[in-house]
Amino acid sequence: MSTTTHHRPSPPAPWRSTFESHISLMPSPEFIFATVAPSSSSNPPYTKPTTPYVPRLRYCIYRGMWSQLPENKHNNAPKNPRVYDSDMPTFTTDVRMQKVGELFASSAGHAAKDEQVQGSGGGGPCEAVFWVKEKGTQWRIKGTAFVVAPDIEVRKEKETSGVRTVKSEIGGRMRVVEGGEDKEGEWSWGRELTAHFGNCSPGMRGSWKNPPPGTPVKGEPDKEHQLGQKVEDLEDPIARSNFRVVVIKPDEVEQTDISDPATARRWKYTLVTDAQDGRGEWTKEELWP
Repeated sequence: MSTTTHHRPSPPAPWRSTFESHISLMPSPEFIFATVAPSSSSNPPYTKPTTPYVPRLRYCIYRGMWSQLPENKHNNAPKNPRVYDSDMPTFTTDVRMQKVGELFASSAGHAAKDEQVQGSGGGGPCEAVFWVKEKGTQWRIKGTAFVVAPDIEVRKEKETSGVRTVKSEIGGRMRVVEGGEDKEGEWSWGRELTAHFGNCSPGMRGSWKNPPPGTPVKGEPDKEHQLGQKVEDLEDPIARSNFRVVVIKPDEVEQTDISDPATARRWKYTLVTDAQDGRGEWTKEELWP
C-alpha cells in the first residue's frame, strides 16, 4: 500500500531527457558522489575547529530514476505498476559504508549514533558529477540525498521520523503518470526497494554479505560474511539488512558541454519552489563554461 506524501509535484525537469540520453551512451554509468563529514582529529588535515565539515567523495553506479526502475530481464523480483515518475537519480549502497552515516549526520536531524542511521532517513547535502566522455559533457547535480531502508514499509502508526521524512521529501517529487491515477494504492515503497535489490547481479547482492567495509583485516571473517558470495535469494536476511537505496533530490543541475572549444557552453537549471503551494518550476540559464 502506498503512503506516499504528495505535494503539488514539479513538472518534468527540462534537463531530464538529455541527461538520460547521455547516460545511455556510457559503458558503465559511473559518477562521483560527494558528501560532507563532521571534522575531527581523526580527519587530517582538516583538524581545525573552524572547519566543521570535510569533503568525502567516491564512485557510485547510477541505477535509474526513483520509481522508474530500468528493465532487467534477469530481475525476478515483484515490480510496482508504472504509477509514478520522478527526476531523482538513485544508487545502491551498504548501510555500513560511511556515506550513509554522513547523509544522516549532515541532515537537519544531525543523527550521529550508529543506531540512528540504520533505518530510512538522511537528507544531507550532496553533489553527483558525471563525465560523459562520449558527449564531452559534464553533468553536476546538487541537492540532498535520502536513504531508503527496510523499515520504509511498516504500518503508519509505527513509522519513524526518518520514514516520514523520506516519504514526504521523496514522495513530494513523485509525479503520477498518465493512466496511473487508479493504481496509486497498488504502489509499494517496500516492493520498489526489493525490485532495486533484484536488479543487481547475484555477485553484487553478495557484496552486502562482505566483511564490514573499512574494518581491519584480522584473521578470517565468520562464515556468513565472506568475500565473493553470490546471493540468489531476494530475501536473504543478511544482504537485505545491509542493502540500501539512496535517492538524490536535485535542486540544481549543471550541464557543461566542452565537446567543441569554439562553442562550449554551460547551462544551469535551478528548481524554484513556490512558498505557498510547494510547486517547483525549473529555470534555465546559459553560462560561459
